Amino acid sequence: MPCLHLRELQSMDPSRATLGGSPPDGTESFRRETASEPGPGKGMGWFFSPLWSPRSRTRSRRFGEGMKSEQVEAWLDDHSDFTRAYFLRRASAVSGSQMEATPLLPSFPRSTSDYSDLLMKAHPRRTSSPLTTSQQNISSFTDRLRPLPLDWMDRCSPDVLGDRSPCSPRSCRFSFSPCRPLSPVCPCSPDLPLSPQLLRPTPTKATACGHGEGCPWMMELLRGGLSWMGSVAELCQGAVLHAGELLAADVGSLALVKKECGGRSTLEEVIAPTVLGCSSEGNICSEAHLDLLKGIMGCVLETGSPMNMRDTSEDTRFALDEDQSSEFKIRTVLSVPIKKHRGEVVGVVVMINKRSFGDASLSAFTSMDEKVLSNHMDVLGLVLDNVQLYESSRQEAKRSQALIEMAQVLSKEHHSFEVLLSKMAATIMPSTHAQYCTIFIPSEQASILFSRVIHLECEELGSTCQIYRRERDISDIDPSYAHQTLVAMETLNISESSEGSVKSLICCPVRNERSENVIAVCQLMKKCTRDSDDMEAFNKYDERLLEDLAMYCGLALQYAQAVQMTEERRASIEVTQEVLAYHITAAEQEIQALQEVTIPSADELHILDFHFSDFGLPEDVTTQATVRMFLDLNLVQEFNIDYKSLCQWVLTVRRGYRNNVPYHNWNHALCTAQSMFAMLMAADQLQAIFSRLEILALMIATLSHDLDHRGVSNSYIKRSQQPLAQLYGHSSLENHHYNLCLFILNNTGSQILSGLSPEDHRAVLHLIKRAILATDLTVFMERRNEFFSLSKKSRVSWKTEKKRELLSSMLMTASDLSAITKPWPEQQRIANLVAMEFFAQGDKEKEEFKIKPIDIMNRENSTRLPFMQVEYIDEICYPLYKAVSRLFGTCSPLLTGCKKNRENWLRLTEESEEENSDVTTET
Repeated sequence: MPCLHLRELQSMDPSRATLGGSPPDGTESFRRETASEPGPGKGMGWFFSPLWSPRSRTRSRRFGEGMKSEQVEAWLDDHSDFTRAYFLRRASAVSGSQMEATPLLPSFPRSTSDYSDLLMKAHPRRTSSPLTTSQQNISSFTDRLRPLPLDWMDRCSPDVLGDRSPCSPRSCRFSFSPCRPLSPVCPCSPDLPLSPQLLRPTPTKATACGHGEGCPWMMELLRGGLSWMGSVAELCQGAVLHAGELLAADVGSLALVKKECGGRSTLEEVIAPTVLGCSSEGNICSEAHLDLLKGIMGCVLETGSPMNMRDTSEDTRFALDEDQSSEFKIRTVLSVPIKKHRGEVVGVVVMINKRSFGDASLSAFTSMDEKVLSNHMDVLGLVLDNVQLYESSRQEAKRSQALIEMAQVLSKEHHSFEVLLSKMAATIMPSTHAQYCTIFIPSEQASILFSRVIHLECEELGSTCQIYRRERDISDIDPSYAHQTLVAMETLNISESSEGSVKSLICCPVRNERSENVIAVCQLMKKCTRDSDDMEAFNKYDERLLEDLAMYCGLALQYAQAVQMTEERRASIEVTQEVLAYHITAAEQEIQALQEVTIPSADELHILDFHFSDFGLPEDVTTQATVRMFLDLNLVQEFNIDYKSLCQWVLTVRRGYRNNVPYHNWNHALCTAQSMFAMLMAADQLQAIFSRLEILALMIATLSHDLDHRGVSNSYIKRSQQPLAQLYGHSSLENHHYNLCLFILNNTGSQILSGLSPEDHRAVLHLIKRAILATDLTVFMERRNEFFSLSKKSRVSWKTEKKRELLSSMLMTASDLSAITKPWPEQQRIANLVAMEFFAQGDKEKEEFKIKPIDIMNRENSTRLPFMQVEYIDEICYPLYKAVSRLFGTCSPLLTGCKKNRENWLRLTEESEEENSDVTTET
């Protein structure tokens, strides 16, 4: 509560006193007190002051100290701007005994009209069920304070929460209904159920009340705070009756400001013109009188200044025609604005026809009357502002609790879409006090508006409520309001009054935040009041709460749909993997044939030679050569690799390459693995540098480094937005090669790593992935300078893992590019295959992207192939093989073969230039 100290709120004991309760001695009391609490006037009155600051509470010197009381009062009369602050400071100094002797406000009679009933009913909080501990704490606290009905906040005050909620469909115009006097009897009549001490101050206190010192109504208002207030209407009624008694007015009325959606302020009647004196006769609620009061209060609202009319007949703006006037005459009028502490007008009060003491004649309202009324309305405005802030904070606490409950619902896993919707609806209903909640699910068919509905009903069970899901056919429910919401995509709030009953309905769209489509419509009906079964309208707090919960619902529905799609895709992936494993796995006959055949030696297969060529080799020989590499490196024996599993793995890897790709196929994979094998076998130093696990990873990586290559580069995959680019982002092909390698290693029958310990298994997979990703030339270009610097040193220590990882990365690239070191006939053949693959990608880029490909992929540059090969050797290949040969001399045949092929390509370049020169000369 904004206007009460937190410790004092927490120390309140709900069992000590309630609204309308009495203490043990029988004295009526509206306040809660404990022995440890300070006096209300001393402890809490200062908090109401808009001028309060942390320092002002501890000042030892008060305003007016050292001056006489008459001087202070005279000074305050001449300085009305400071009067209210003076009242509040003086109120804080009033002793507790004086306040206890002050008469207390009773419950005022209420109007029987429909509109006044909505404004004036005191609503004890209806408990929702079941409540969490935090809910119960909030509920018990608000029960003790008996907050004001929400409809006042919706009808009669600015929207403290901003303009989030759409405009209410209820009428916003200022209107006085037909005559509705709250108490059409004389204050001195015994029929008036008000204390004469309250409405008729003693002569000694009348002057003091006018000066703001010891006013019973004001002191009790500041002292009691919000603890006794039943409704804003009762608070305003007490102010009108008290001010009318002080000013001896015949009639009083009060209206509060209502903010329309366009920002315009209008007046909404709270206290209808009420007879306060005995001398008033005639109909004060005629249309002419109501129009006159409407004009006067409108002027005060617009100017923000008081209006004191000594004779209304002299003002042509408000003069009444004789034929329109009744026996009751409006002669003198005093109207003042009700302001908040920042000066914003929140209401207007009007007093009519001041009575003269001793006779029944009328007299004009004096400047002192204007000051007295303004001072009292300043205090009323201050309390109304605090009431508004309190109601806002209470609603925010309620909203936060509801959102927490909704978050708890969403945090749990839900396998059923309808169960999730039902739980969300069950969370919404207690928060808004709705009796019915219906969720409409839009249909995907154009001919059908809604495909299904979920209908829930709330049944009161004492202090709790139970939510039931009812089976309702969609034809039994009126979908018209839901249809309007679906089309407009905005919240719809309907309130209709007929024959003493209120029809309340609110519809809110539930959106998919990603697509902005309405995926459901939540409809609430029949909001119950807190203390009876009467219906009331949904207000702006309900609108905002429902909109916030609808956002949560939208997220929940998106989550449920995403989970459902994820499960479906997971199942699809599993089926795809099953089919892939079946088709990619070699036939049993092939596996058995490779298992039983005698594997030729490395010398017979020439796999120790750096100039090894796979051209002309049958497929079964290529697989036998692969098995021989694992056998000669002693990997099968050392890592307990099942021989049949090795044969199946080799055959499955061969099937993993696409035969329609000219260069990046199984033959390229075999040549890459053979180059790595030749370097490891030729350089004993390499086998000493790498661990046995690292050597196993290098051989598996070289054989699998281009699995399922599509014959295009990473740039083409990214530009064409293929799923591989969306899946991996960078190094798309290399990541795909590794994942397929992992899939084959985990395939039943191909698990050649099953003999490893869990730690070694994780380590070797990490090494394999790092080696395959290193074949991306972008990675090579980023790291080669570091490797070249190491190669220039006279002695290098390879004990650190970082340096060994760099070496393995460079050896992977050297093996991948080893085609440039092969004998010239094979080099020419391989270069043509690479050019064929590159030119095919260039043709696709021209056709699909309408761009000119780079030179090595542009078919128009086919005659410049020798020149491009020389550039390729000079920029990438020659520096790499030079560095490897410098570090490991036994690998120098790679550098020698690269040099020879460069000379041959350079010769072709010169011949091509000569031919072009001859053609130019002839031309």
